[in-house]
Amino acid sequence: MVQKKSSIELYRFKKLLNELASKEGKGTELVSIYVPPDRQISDVINYLRQEYATAANIKSKTTRKNVQDAIERAIQRLKLFSDAKPNGIAVFSGAIPQNGPGTEKVEVYHVIPPEPINTFLYSCDSKFRLEPLLEQLKEKDVYGIIVIDNEEAAVAVVKGKRLEVSKTFTSGVPGKHRAGGQSARRFERLREQNLNEYYKRIAEHANEIFLSYPEIRAIIVAGPGPTKEAFLKTGYLHYTFKDKIYVVDTSYSGESGVREAITKASEQLKESRLVEEKQLIQRLMSEVVSQNGKAIYGEQAVRNALRSGMLEMLLISEDLDRVEIRIECSNCGYTRTETLNSDEVHVTLPNILSQKCPSCSNQTLQVKKIIPLIDVLIDEAEESGTDVELISGGHEEGEMFKKAFGGLAGFLKGRTGA
Repeated sequence: MVQKKSSIELYRFKKLLNELASKEGKGTELVSIYVPPDRQISDVINYLRQEYATAANIKSKTTRKNVQDAIERAIQRLKLFSDAKPNGIAVFSGAIPQNGPGTEKVEVYHVIPPEPINTFLYSCDSKFRLEPLLEQLKEKDVYGIIVIDNEEAAVAVVKGKRLEVSKTFTSGVPGKHRAGGQSARRFERLREQNLNEYYKRIAEHANEIFLSYPEIRAIIVAGPGPTKEAFLKTGYLHYTFKDKIYVVDTSYSGESGVREAITKASEQLKESRLVEEKQLIQRLMSEVVSQNGKAIYGEQAVRNALRSGMLEMLLISEDLDRVEIRIECSNCGYTRTETLNSDEVHVTLPNILSQKCPSCSNQTLQVKKIIPLIDVLIDEAEESGTDVELISGGHEEGEMFKKAFGGLAGFLKGRTGA
């Protein structure tokens, strides 16, 4: 259950950071404060009171007021917490223009980060300081993959939900049958030299890529036949990888072999979010073709099952391009909701708003609220106790899920597949 919860938390964390990144103030009026978990809240508040006093020396009356207001609001937000455990607290406060110059309003936000904050930071700038939090978004689950035979090879990296094939190689090494006129010994010696150069090229590239990820968890060396073992015997891979190497057999080499290796090495990659998502979509496909399968898809069917409490797990594409629009009549209070994609918002919505209200017949329909459908569904799922899994579109299964199922599906409770 921990992974499911963190999947939603990470989505909301990214969304909040994007919102904060869009904020911009005048001069250096935006305050950013990072409080590590071992720092006393009272100490930070005392520090901010000193900064408040120092801000009294700012010459510009408007800037002085905005900075002091931002610090005061930050202090009030910090007072809501007894301590900063377990991961610390980041507070962002400042005067944000609402509709051009002179319309500034002090806004304050706090973030409980997914990982511990290491150092205390106080900053005044025209933008909020988000670097320490953005650093936490970097993928930590990193795995290296090398798929090789005597003809071709590929080096790839699995980072969280993404698979990146960094380079493919062709050996140029002839087969074991020698050309006419060459002695068997000379031909085999040249062939071995070419293979050795081929192995060396692959290893040098793999070392360069994999060593750039100090946190790399494992390296999968795969391929058909004995070439992978011969490659490892050369010792060209960096010595620090020795205890992280796992060998698996695949039917293919090159890029096709990379995807097969991920499936074959699922035990070694079991903590990889990419593998988890692939398995979820494979389960969905299996349930869809099963006579009594638990799978359900299609926006209306999924939403009906969710609202009736029949859904055990909800699958949502992170790239779901739909919003829920709440429309209200300003005359009589009539309300309705529409779900549209981004294109329909520009084309269909104006037509809807130009219609007469079905209740009072006045042409007074207006948009009350626009909410990303993914947020609406997550909230409904949490209210009903339904598990949620967010599926990235950055891999084959995720892309297929978006195209074939509209990025929305789920598993029903209770029904047993055939």
